[in-house]
Amino acid sequence: MSQLSAPVLPEPRTSAPHHIRLVEDTAPVPRPALAAPGTGRRILVVDADTEPADCLAAQLRRHGHDPHCVTRAGAALQAYADADLVLLALELPDLDGLEVCRAIRTVSRVPVIIVTARQSELDCVLGLQAGADDYVTKPYGLRELMARIEAVTRRARWQSAAVEEIRHGRLRIDVNSREVTVDGVEVSLTRKEFDLLRLLASHPDTVIPRKQLLQQVWGDSWSRRTVDTHVSSLRGKLGDSGWIVTVRGVGFRLGSG
Repeated sequence: MSQLSAPVLPEPRTSAPHHIRLVEDTAPVPRPALAAPGTGRRILVVDADTEPADCLAAQLRRHGHDPHCVTRAGAALQAYADADLVLLALELPDLDGLEVCRAIRTVSRVPVIIVTARQSELDCVLGLQAGADDYVTKPYGLRELMARIEAVTRRARWQSAAVEEIRHGRLRIDVNSREVTVDGVEVSLTRKEFDLLRLLASHPDTVIPRKQLLQQVWGDSWSRRTVDTHVSSLRGKLGDSGWIVTVRGVGFRLGSG
């Protein structure tokens, strides 16, 4: 069978950032109470527009949370694993926010709220289909956003904490413990080797473009031969070059070993 018969993920689209101001509710309200000790959350704010992002971060701190701001998709894909919740803008300079949302949801159940200037019903539907837990349009009221954060995290607490596992023939990947075995024998992988293998195994019948692998696994920190080096290392550790198939001029897909 031809290696090119598998579907190919589309190349990420890039959209120009919109400059949006965060607005407070117009009605005067008392100073919000801080969260009770131990209830503050690590919140990743992903927004190319630094002014509203910094303003939002300040408000999150007033509510007892621990915000971390990034302006690029690559940085978001590196930082989301340490967050309890992600506030994600769609207008990013290096990768469309919908692609970021899909990439996170492929390997993580961290709650994601899209915060964007795109107000159409179709945009909202696309955001939810990409895996977002909620969709908020700019400008928005701070109290509404805080209420949505509480609602999303409350639902997340009720979700089952079942072990996530990917099986592909003789290959087994335990996502939570980050353990990989082939025929029951444990394979020791570096963090990036594991992330690369997990991404390929999450789309076993799909050719993933090299550029998308670089964005989702390495973010902004990569060199030209990064993927090739890690693929070669993975093949050696898995014991068979057939586990990762090269589709020339396109990218890579998971093989059968």
